[in-house]
Amino acid sequence: DFDVPLDRRLSRGFRRQALEALAAHVGYGETASYKDVAVLAGNPGATRAVGTAMATNPIPIVVPCHRVLRSGGVLGRYGGGPEIKAWLLRLEGAAIML
Repeated sequence: DFDVPLDRRLSRGFRRQALEALAAHVGYGETASYKDVAVLAGNPGATRAVGTAMATNPIPIVVPCHRVLRSGGVLGRYGGGPEIKAWLLRLEGAAIML
């Protein structure tokens, strides 16, 4: 857990909603699909928009976009590369498929 104030001004609209939903509902060692985050953010049809929100996340460790996976548990993309995404998830003890 991070106990720091966050400046969320770099994210707006649905991107911000998706990042806030991720931070509020997907905890350490857990994962969610892009679809799951879209539902949590209040727009079940916005799966691709969730991907954009994760890709443009200005604070990726504090708001842990590495926890968002493709359908079926496949890693998907990550700004730091797939090896770093897998490493972060393994560090947290999350079950992943490579």
